[in-house]
Amino acid sequence: MKRTLILCVLLTTAAFAQDDNPVQATNKTTRPVIRGREYAVVSMKPQASQVAERILRAGGNAFDAIVAGQAVLGLADFPMNGVGSDAVILIYDAKTKKVISINAEGTAPKLATIDWYKKNAGGKIPASDSLLSASLPGAVDAWYTLLDRWGTMTFAQVLAPAIELAETGFPMSDSLARAIRVTKKIRKYPTTVKLFHLDEREPEPGDIFRNPDLAATLRKLVEAEKQASSKGRSAGLRAARDRFYRGDIAHAMADFSEKNGGLYRYEDFANYTVEIEEPVSTDYRGYQVYKNASSNQGPAELIALNMLEGYDLKKLGHNSVEYLHTSIEVMKLAMADRDTYLGDTDFIKIPFPGLLAKDYAADRRKMIDPLHASLEFRPGAPAGKGPDRPRDLQIKGQADHTGDTSYIAVVDKDRNMVSFEPSLHSAFGTGVVMGDLGFIFTCRGDYYSLVPGHANALEPGKRPRSTLQSTLVMKDGQPLMIMGSPGGDDQVMRTMQTLLNVIDFGMNPQQAIEAARWNTRSFPSSPFPHVMYPGEISVEDRIPEAVRAALVQRGHKLTVAGGWTMGSMGMIMLDPKRGILSAGADPRVDAYALAW
Repeated sequence: MKRTLILCVLLTTAAFAQDDNPVQATNKTTRPVIRGREYAVVSMKPQASQVAERILRAGGNAFDAIVAGQAVLGLADFPMNGVGSDAVILIYDAKTKKVISINAEGTAPKLATIDWYKKNAGGKIPASDSLLSASLPGAVDAWYTLLDRWGTMTFAQVLAPAIELAETGFPMSDSLARAIRVTKKIRKYPTTVKLFHLDEREPEPGDIFRNPDLAATLRKLVEAEKQASSKGRSAGLRAARDRFYRGDIAHAMADFSEKNGGLYRYEDFANYTVEIEEPVSTDYRGYQVYKNASSNQGPAELIALNMLEGYDLKKLGHNSVEYLHTSIEVMKLAMADRDTYLGDTDFIKIPFPGLLAKDYAADRRKMIDPLHASLEFRPGAPAGKGPDRPRDLQIKGQADHTGDTSYIAVVDKDRNMVSFEPSLHSAFGTGVVMGDLGFIFTCRGDYYSLVPGHANALEPGKRPRSTLQSTLVMKDGQPLMIMGSPGGDDQVMRTMQTLLNVIDFGMNPQQAIEAARWNTRSFPSSPFPHVMYPGEISVEDRIPEAVRAALVQRGHKLTVAGGWTMGSMGMIMLDPKRGILSAGADPRVDAYALAW
């Protein structure tokens, strides 16, 4: 049977609608579900999806494809991610039939202490700006780990498309040109001004963007691999990785940091490694939902799902006032637990047995008033033991609950699944291009608390509790779906809503992604200074006006956003019985899905 490539074309209107159930006209979508039998890819930029697909067609597996795709994603979506990114990754290894978590969050520099920031920075961490908000990049070590443990290709093979794109350039999209024009902080730093030619003119959509400095950096990895290739593929991969963290690239990063007010030094890079971890999971209505365990907010979604399992959501009605009120109140409780208990498990003990217990969820459900919105910060007491950690929140001031991240996911013919969420945290990260290396560090360092004893308190070598997270779902022992969403604190709300749209409301991936969304900021923001906006929620204007009015009547402080403005999602779902892969991509952004 002749194979046909199915390409998800970006549509600005609903001219071509997808409707798996013609009886339900409201289920039409602006884009089709992308289906295939061998593999599927979805990412936040078309170039990244195309490159990942190219690697798969060349015989690579999901792990090879995800590295190649994310390397290109760092170029095509450069404000949101890149070589300087941190990341969290969930994989399903088809050979061992296990779900595995990869923690590629950056570690705090040895010089970074709470006392240092109190003495030298006025007791504040600069929010999303400067090298004092930086976090060490984990993306390259994540590439190495994926290729060495599960991949089949070399750095030379998987980085070739990114090197080509960096050297020859590509036309900037509207969103990329706009990001450069509106981001003020990048105009403060000479190396950044140089890379983006900000001293010449404002960029326009269609302008060709090149990054020869980044191409040179990536070529150094390939050169190191080639020099060590006589010792075998694994030795070559290790040599490439070590050139970044222990070789001349590491020395260049350390020297630039020290000369430009940063706290990172060579030993911070030399001592860095990603961590392979056991994920955490919960059973939601017979579906096993997995999240990364350490240094991220993903487990908060599991806490929320356990509470929601006690409600008949389908009976409440999709995006009805009862459904929205219940979901929002549940999320407030889950995020209070996030802020109180979640962090780096190398430094703190997270009480997962208590937090994910069904009886704990039942007790927490009793706190939800079905007619009134809560305005309080209310962490729970898992296993009967209340929080013994200090709080770090304020209800006055400004802090950003959103964020700038990217996403890519791949499922291959063997049904290996990889969900990769790389991030600079805020648009253009620290804002500082690292010398002539061609990339910017993530500014995840502004997530730490400066309150001693807090679960996310700053300590040298500690990873911040990031907002990065994605979802991997199993059903009856078989892999079922992966999904992820950029968007700071909103991420768990977006993935949870999308998951519920599939499980409780029977939507296909595209319908689940396109459905109208809500979010809340009624919990401490992850970025410094950790501001909570009690009772505040926002909904896309596709939520009916009557429902909005009823939410206000219940005490929610509601704002209305544009109908297609609340972030982005990518999702791949498997049908084991028919051997079908179905992928969805969010029309709110430049996301694209491909499948064979």
